[in-house]
Amino acid sequence: MWTDRKMKKKDSVITKMPDTQGKVRVIIALGIINILLAASYFVLTYYAVKNVQVDGNKHYSAEEIKSMIMTGYFGDNSLYLSMKYKNKDIEGIPFVETMDVVVQSNDTIRINVYEKALAGYVQYLGRYMYFDNEGVVVEASKVATKGIPQVVGLDIDHVVLHEKLPVENNAVFQNILTITKLLNKYNVLCDKMQFDSNFNVTLGYEGVKVNIGALENLDEKLMQLPQILPSLEGRKGTLDLQNYTSDRKSITFEGEK
Repeated sequence: MWTDRKMKKKDSVITKMPDTQGKVRVIIALGIINILLAASYFVLTYYAVKNVQVDGNKHYSAEEIKSMIMTGYFGDNSLYLSMKYKNKDIEGIPFVETMDVVVQSNDTIRINVYEKALAGYVQYLGRYMYFDNEGVVVEASKVATKGIPQVVGLDIDHVVLHEKLPVENNAVFQNILTITKLLNKYNVLCDKMQFDSNFNVTLGYEGVKVNIGALENLDEKLMQLPQILPSLEGRKGTLDLQNYTSDRKSITFEGEK
């Protein structure tokens, strides 16, 4: 009897021992939570964006690009933005192909904007239909974009977004690309590019028309524009370069009365 009572007393002592393993688990869990909270606070505050540089934007202002990119709860966190826009195509933003965010320092980012390559636009049913170097219509807008020429003289009876412009001679798109590259080279982008039935070219600069004619000696012809156009500012008329060559420097200007 004495032995049984002793054993029961011993058993009761064992059942009342504290659960030290459970307490350890709780302490570890709380420690992990505190570490995560501290890390989150550090990331949110240390990488908060204060300075933003925007490169490559032509159609949109820097402020418009920032408002498109820096959205949501973590929209001002440089690490989050760099991961979100890494190698990501942009949908729903006209004229923009892709954008990426480069972290320059903890509070400074650079947004690189890669706009769609636009060769020109045609007007159709009250809209500006922008096409690329292959003649594929990539965007439609109610607003004309500065720096992209209007192309006129093409015989087009319909325009469909994301389809090629229906022209008789697709070589015209290569001609537009060649002209545009040279205009960029000499920093004399035009407002309008007009083709006649023989694909002779006339460029438009506000009140001045530049008659280029055929594309022979194109580089030599366009090379003259940076020196001539500033002297014609405020005037109206036609600058004739169609017969200009390196040997025959024929340049005439006929002003409007």
